[in-house]
Amino acid sequence: MIRTILAALVLASAPALAIAECSRGHQQAMSCADGMIWDKDSKSCTSATG
Repeated sequence: MIRTILAALVLASAPALAIAECSRGHQQAMSCADGMIWDKDSKSCTSATG
């Protein structure tokens, strides 16, 4: 009986733990329009020619 309850708790909490682990440590890639490049200092897209 105890094993069944523990197994149910583990299975019920697994999705929440997976979501928490997945969102940690990831960065989303920044994309700029054509002719623009990402400037790390200003943290924005700037003209590639200037």
